[in-house]
Amino acid sequence: MQTDPASLDPEERMNKFYALLSAALGVLSLCAGLIPIAGTALGIMGIIFGILGRRSESKRMATVGIGLSIIGVLTAIIFSILLYMERY
Repeated sequence: MQTDPASLDPEERMNKFYALLSAALGVLSLCAGLIPIAGTALGIMGIIFGILGRRSESKRMATVGIGLSIIGVLTAIIFSILLYMERY
């Protein structure tokens, strides 16, 4: 059952927004993982917003965002290690 976003209380609306933002940042962190600083920063922000979004009805979307963000951070870390090893 879909509810009208305008009928939600402001806190629930923000928590749903955080869940959606977490999923979007998770996807962006995966894409930006080839630039280690950007991938890590986006991933950490995605994890934070995912934790905040878990308080909403959109727990599944927030959990997916947290998972994607963690994978994005790991990708950035692995890529930065590979770049460092290539230099030396």
